[in-house]
Amino acid sequence: SSSGCERPRYVFFGGYRMTIKHRPPTVPKGLAAKGAGRKIWREITSRYRLRADELRILEDACREADLVDRLETALADAPLTVNGSMGQPVANPLVQEVRQHRNTLKSLLSSLKLPDDDATAAPNAGEVLSTGARAAAAARWGRRGA
Repeated sequence: SSSGCERPRYVFFGGYRMTIKHRPPTVPKGLAAKGAGRKIWREITSRYRLRADELRILEDACREADLVDRLETALADAPLTVNGSMGQPVANPLVQEVRQHRNTLKSLLSSLKLPDDDATAAPNAGEVLSTGARAAAAARWGRRGA
Protein backbone atom coordinates (compact mmCIF):
# COMPACT_ATOMS: atom_id res chain seq x y z
CA SER A 1 0.00 0.00 0.00
CA SER A 2 1.20 3.55 -0.66
CA SER A 3 0.67 4.68 2.93
CA GLY A 4 3.37 2.39 4.29
CA CYS A 5 0.89 0.33 6.28
CA GLU A 6 -1.97 -2.02 5.68
CA ARG A 7 -5.51 -1.89 6.93
CA PRO A 8 -7.02 -5.21 8.00
CA ARG A 9 -7.73 -7.50 5.05
CA TYR A 10 -11.11 -8.98 4.24
CA VAL A 11 -12.32 -12.24 2.75
CA PHE A 12 -15.76 -13.10 1.51
CA PHE A 13 -17.24 -16.31 2.82
CA GLY A 14 -20.82 -17.39 2.19
CA GLY A 15 -21.74 -13.91 1.00
CA TYR A 16 -20.38 -12.23 4.15
CA ARG A 17 -17.36 -9.98 4.38
CA MET A 18 -15.11 -11.19 7.19
CA THR A 19 -12.03 -9.49 8.59
CA ILE A 20 -8.83 -11.49 8.62
CA LYS A 21 -7.52 -10.77 12.07
CA HIS A 22 -3.86 -10.46 12.71
CA ARG A 23 -2.08 -10.79 16.01
CA PRO A 24 -0.50 -7.44 16.84
CA PRO A 25 3.18 -7.50 17.79
CA THR A 26 3.86 -7.57 21.52
CA VAL A 27 4.53 -4.33 23.32
CA PRO A 28 8.29 -3.61 23.46
CA LYS A 29 10.00 -4.04 26.81
CA GLY A 30 10.74 -0.91 28.74
CA LEU A 31 7.64 1.10 27.87
CA ALA A 32 5.89 2.62 30.88
CA ALA A 33 3.19 0.28 32.19
CA LYS A 34 0.43 2.89 31.95
CA GLY A 35 2.19 5.40 29.74
CA ALA A 36 1.34 7.08 26.47
CA GLY A 37 3.88 4.94 24.61
CA ARG A 38 2.13 1.69 25.43
CA LYS A 39 -1.24 3.21 24.44
CA ILE A 40 0.14 4.43 21.10
CA TRP A 41 1.72 1.01 20.41
CA ARG A 42 -1.52 -0.85 21.09
CA GLU A 43 -3.70 1.56 19.12
CA ILE A 44 -1.55 1.50 16.01
CA THR A 45 -0.56 -2.17 15.98
CA SER A 46 -4.15 -3.29 16.54
CA ARG A 47 -5.28 -1.34 13.46
CA TYR A 48 -2.39 -1.66 11.04
CA ARG A 49 0.15 -4.22 9.90
CA LEU A 50 3.50 -2.50 9.88
CA ARG A 51 6.74 -3.57 8.23
CA ALA A 52 9.81 -4.19 10.41
CA ASP A 53 11.22 -0.72 9.69
CA GLU A 54 7.89 0.89 10.56
CA LEU A 55 7.70 -1.10 13.80
CA ARG A 56 11.12 0.28 14.74
CA ILE A 57 9.94 3.84 14.08
CA LEU A 58 6.79 3.16 16.09
CA GLU A 59 8.85 1.79 18.98
CA ASP A 60 11.03 4.91 18.95
CA ALA A 61 7.89 7.08 18.91
CA CYS A 62 6.46 5.18 21.88
CA ARG A 63 9.68 5.68 23.84
CA GLU A 64 9.56 9.40 22.97
CA ALA A 65 5.95 9.58 24.19
CA ASP A 66 6.98 8.04 27.52
CA LEU A 67 9.91 10.46 27.77
CA VAL A 68 7.63 13.43 27.08
CA ASP A 69 5.34 12.20 29.87
CA ARG A 70 8.28 12.00 32.30
CA LEU A 71 9.57 15.45 31.32
CA GLU A 72 6.11 16.99 31.67
CA THR A 73 5.73 15.40 35.11
CA ALA A 74 9.09 16.82 36.17
CA LEU A 75 8.19 20.24 34.76
CA ALA A 76 4.79 20.29 36.49
CA ASP A 77 6.48 20.68 39.88
CA ALA A 78 9.41 22.79 38.68
CA PRO A 79 9.58 26.57 38.34
CA LEU A 80 9.35 27.94 34.80
CA THR A 81 12.41 30.10 35.45
CA VAL A 82 15.69 29.21 37.12
CA ASN A 83 18.85 31.15 37.90
CA GLY A 84 21.35 31.37 35.05
CA SER A 85 25.15 31.34 35.33
CA MET A 86 25.20 35.00 36.39
CA GLY A 87 22.21 34.69 38.72
CA GLN A 88 19.78 36.10 36.15
CA PRO A 89 16.39 34.44 35.65
CA VAL A 90 16.31 32.18 32.59
CA ALA A 91 13.75 29.74 31.25
CA ASN A 92 13.89 26.31 32.84
CA PRO A 93 15.78 24.01 30.40
CA LEU A 94 13.01 21.43 30.82
CA VAL A 95 10.67 23.71 28.84
CA GLN A 96 12.90 23.48 25.78
CA GLU A 97 13.43 19.74 26.28
CA VAL A 98 9.68 19.08 26.34
CA ARG A 99 9.23 21.12 23.16
CA GLN A 100 12.07 19.31 21.37
CA HIS A 101 10.84 15.86 22.36
CA ARG A 102 7.27 16.69 21.33
CA ASN A 103 8.60 17.70 17.90
CA THR A 104 10.61 14.47 17.69
CA LEU A 105 7.50 12.47 18.57
CA LYS A 106 5.47 14.31 15.95
CA SER A 107 8.15 13.68 13.32
CA LEU A 108 8.37 9.96 14.11
CA LEU A 109 4.61 9.47 14.00
CA SER A 110 4.32 11.48 10.78
CA SER A 111 6.99 9.35 9.13
CA LEU A 112 4.71 6.31 9.51
CA LYS A 113 2.31 7.98 7.04
CA LEU A 114 -0.74 6.40 8.61
CA PRO A 115 -4.03 7.31 6.92
CA ASP A 116 -6.33 9.77 8.64
CA ASP A 117 -9.02 7.88 10.57
CA ASP A 118 -11.79 10.36 10.01
CA ALA A 119 -11.20 11.13 6.33
CA THR A 120 -14.93 10.75 5.70
CA ALA A 121 -16.02 13.00 8.57
CA ALA A 122 -17.21 16.51 7.82
CA PRO A 123 -14.43 19.05 8.45
CA ASN A 124 -14.80 22.01 10.76
CA ALA A 125 -14.87 25.41 9.10
CA GLY A 126 -11.61 25.89 7.22
CA GLU A 127 -10.18 22.50 8.25
CA VAL A 128 -8.76 19.93 5.86
CA LEU A 129 -8.81 16.44 7.34
CA SER A 130 -6.26 14.47 5.35
CA THR A 131 -2.82 14.83 3.84
CA GLY A 132 -4.27 13.72 0.51
CA ALA A 133 -6.94 16.42 0.65
CA ARG A 134 -4.31 19.05 1.46
CA ALA A 135 -2.23 17.92 -1.52
CA ALA A 136 -5.26 17.98 -3.81
CA ALA A 137 -6.21 21.47 -2.64
CA ALA A 138 -2.64 22.71 -3.14
CA ALA A 139 -2.57 21.26 -6.65
CA ARG A 140 -5.93 22.80 -7.53
CA TRP A 141 -5.36 26.24 -6.10
CA GLY A 142 -1.71 26.33 -7.14
CA ARG A 143 -2.77 26.03 -10.81
CA ARG A 144 -5.59 28.53 -10.55
CA GLY A 145 -3.57 31.60 -11.52
CA ALA A 146 -1.81 29.86 -14.46
